[in-house]
This record gives sequence, C-alpha cells and structure tokens, in this order.
Amino acid sequence: MTLAVRVIACLDVDAGRVVKGVNFRDLRDAGDPVELAARYDRERVDELIFLDITASSGSRSTMYDVVERTADQVFIPLTVGGGIRSTEDMDRLLRCGADKVGVNTAAIAEPDLLRRAANRFGSQCIVLSVDARRCTGGMATPSGFEVTTHGGRRGTGIDAIEWARRGAEMGAGEILLNSMDADGTTGGFDLELIGLVREVVGVPLIASGGAGQAADFARAAESGADAVLAASVFHFGTVSIGEVKAELSRVGLPVR
Repeated sequence: MTLAVRVIACLDVDAGRVVKGVNFRDLRDAGDPVELAARYDRERVDELIFLDITASSGSRSTMYDVVERTADQVFIPLTVGGGIRSTEDMDRLLRCGADKVGVNTAAIAEPDLLRRAANRFGSQCIVLSVDARRCTGGMATPSGFEVTTHGGRRGTGIDAIEWARRGAEMGAGEILLNSMDADGTTGGFDLELIGLVREVVGVPLIASGGAGQAADFARAAESGADAVLAASVFHFGTVSIGEVKAELSRVGLPVR
C-alpha cells in the first residue's frame, strides 16, 4: 500500500508572530500563528510545523503558550522545532500539545541526543531537521552538500547526506530536509538533494525550501519526498492547499 503524500504548512514563529523571508533574511509579518493554524485546518492541510526562529530563552515561554493555544483549537499533527536543546525541552513541548519535536543544532553538537530522545519518547516523535546547502568557497564534502546552522548562515563541513543517514540510524523517525539555497526563492525544490537523501534513509522524508507553484510539490514527491512543505506561498495565497493536493492527485500520487 502506497502512503499518501502529506502536505505540510510551516510557520516560522518570532516572538509570538509568524514571519517569512528569503534565505532566512528580510523577515516580514505573516500573522498570528494560532489564527493561521486554524485557517490551515479549515483548508485541510495534513500537518503543521512551528519553527521558533528566535529560539532564545526570552521567547521560549511565548512559544509554549502558542503551542498550547494551537493544540486547544486545531486537531491535526503539530511538530515544533527551534532552540530545543534537551529531552526536558522536548518533554515540555509534548506536554503542551506538540505531537513531534524537531531538532537541528543540538543534535549536531550532541548526536546522542537523538538516541536518548527516541528511547524516551519513541522515534515517531523525533524529527531531525537538516539545513543543507551546496558547498562553496573551496569547502567540499563527498556529496557536495553540507549541513548548516543559524538559518543557513554557518557551514559545519558535515556532509548533509551522511548526516541524514546517521540521524535516522540513531533514532530520528523523520527527516525534515531544508534546502538553504532554495529557501523562500519560489524557484522549486532542490530535487537533486531530495534524491540523494532518499537513497540513504528509509524513514519519512519531508522536502522543504523553494516551493513556488503546485507543480513544484509534485516534482518533489516524485523525487522521493514523503511529505512536501511550504510557508510563504501558503501564507500569502500564491498556492492553496487544495491546489497542491489536486496536482499531486493529477500526476497519480495518493493524497489524503
């Protein structure tokens, strides 16, 4: 049985508001996260992802409140990421109503966090977020892609494809693959990057970064993504959830 391709809306949350930019810069306000989540629920999105892009201790309590208020009103799967540094952070978010938690920088600094989290909460709750970009400036990895941190601004020299494989092996139940080169550009998903990660991981793969039109989502799914994610094109009405699902169905991919 072929699983349906999931359509996911991503909300980048900064101090309690949804924002969106290009390549994580030039952010503009996109609305209240709880109101947007309710709108996406009405539009029959399959899942939501909240990313706390401030991720400072000052914004953490605001994010807990946003998650609680969203979980009270919206009954679709919710993943929360950004600034999660420990299993205690994960525990509190899950208790606030998150269904899954996403980790990025903390897992790079301490890979065993993935194993501990999977053992405590189950792999199905743990999403490894991989912010990948093509290597530049003489930096090279075997795949040509490296893992970045700080919204794509800092390279690590870690091979992005190998890191995704290793993360799944250590307990991540899902990979959120973000193309830093394509983020916010609306020029289409990085199909090469998706294909390379698909070859080495057996867990569900979420494609993120670059969506501009409905056809882009179908191409990402055909390249190996189990779920397709977007932010700005959904927030600002460029493409609707319904249009994406119709296009996926048109090319023969199952949808919910």
